[in-house]
Amino acid sequence: MDRRLTPFSGRIAHVSLRGQIDAPLTEGKAARLTRPLVPLLRSPGGALDRTLLFGDAVTVIDHDQGHAFVQAAKDGYCGWVEETTLGPDSPVTHRVATPATHLYAGPKVQAEMRHPLYLNSMVQVLADDGTWAETALGFVPATHLAPLPQPAADPASVAQMFLGAPYLWGGNAISGLDCSGLVQLSMLAAGRPCPGDSDLQQALGRALAEDAPLQRGDLIFWKGHVAMMLDGMTMIHATAHRMRVITEPLDAAIARILSKGEGPVTARRRP
Repeated sequence: MDRRLTPFSGRIAHVSLRGQIDAPLTEGKAARLTRPLVPLLRSPGGALDRTLLFGDAVTVIDHDQGHAFVQAAKDGYCGWVEETTLGPDSPVTHRVATPATHLYAGPKVQAEMRHPLYLNSMVQVLADDGTWAETALGFVPATHLAPLPQPAADPASVAQMFLGAPYLWGGNAISGLDCSGLVQLSMLAAGRPCPGDSDLQQALGRALAEDAPLQRGDLIFWKGHVAMMLDGMTMIHATAHRMRVITEPLDAAIARILSKGEGPVTARRRP
C-alpha cells in the first residue's frame, strides 16, 4: 500500500481498509483546516510531504503528540497536521480564485488584515454586496472568489498566474510551491481531479507517443518532476534549477535535464 494514500496511522485505520489491515478501525471525524497553510507531515513533527490550505476538508483518523493523522478529501493524501489547525466541518460555498487574497476584519481596504488566503482555499460566503464577500471570519474581496460550481476554464492559464513564484519543496501556494504543487493547484482550480505528487500524477489521462504533437495542458514527466505545456513547444514548471516558476522551451529543458544526469522524459500525458 502507498503510505501517502493509505488511511492508516500505524495504529488506527479508516473503515475503508476493513479486511485489508489488522488494526483497530474508525470512521474518523470530518474537519476543516483553519490556517492559511498547513504542513502535512509524514509523522508527528516529521518531514513535510505536502501543504494543505484553509478550508480543506479532511477526515481525522488518529491523534498523537499534539498532531492528528488525517486524509485530505481533495486527493486522498494522508499525513499528520497539528491539532490546533483543525476546525469543525462547516459548509463552504466559494473558493479563492486568485493566486492570493486577504481576509479582512471589515469591508474596507483600510481594515485590519487578519491573514492571507491562497488559490483553492475554501470559505462560506454569508453575504455579498458585489465588492466584499462576508464570511464568518471576516471579509474577502468578492472578485477574488468563485462559487464552487464554477471552475476555471483552463489549467494552463491558472499555472501562468504563478510565474515567478518561489520554489518550495512540498509547497502548494504562491508563497512557495514545487512542480507537482503547481500542477495540482492548476488542475483542481479547473475542477479536474489531481493527486499531489508527480509520480501519482503520471497516471492522469492518457499516454501520448513520443512523437505525438503536444498541446496546451499536456503534462511532461521526468523522474521526480512534472511540467505543463503552454503550447506545442513551451512548458511551465516550478523548478529547483531556477528556484521559481518559469516558462521554458521543452527541447531546451530536455537537453538541460539530460546533461545534468537527471534522465530523459519518462512520460507524456494528456489529462
